[in-house]
Amino acid sequence: MPRQDPGSTIWFSLSIDGESLGRFNGCDGLSSQVEVEHHQEGGNNGFVWQLPSRVTFSTIRLTRPLTPDTTKVAKWISSVQTGIKRPTAEITALRADGSEVARWGLIDVLPVSWQGPTLDPGSPAVATEVLEIAHHGFTD
Repeated sequence: MPRQDPGSTIWFSLSIDGESLGRFNGCDGLSSQVEVEHHQEGGNNGFVWQLPSRVTFSTIRLTRPLTPDTTKVAKWISSVQTGIKRPTAEITALRADGSEVARWGLIDVLPVSWQGPTLDPGSPAVATEVLEIAHHGFTD
């Protein structure tokens, strides 16, 4: 089996409840933090117990050049206005050839921010969009 180059170009596919919102070329914020309580036990001076208490998850920022899939993102964000539904999501890291590198399932996803492109003929650049989503944890 040939080895895959870990430095190859990676794309990130986002789907919400199984519906694809397209591919993104940037993904930031796939992280979690465990808060730790410190507990000193009487008579035990050798160490302090570190006990897990709460897990928090950062928001995830996905970026890409403007594509026709932007309308799917706008539709999803607009659906929040008619009632909050917290769907599941899946982010899949893909190599340039389409093969999967890794996959993350997300629980109770909510779009919290979308930034469209700046369209200025005075400074031509690639028109990009940024989608930021919140979630309540990872699935198996």
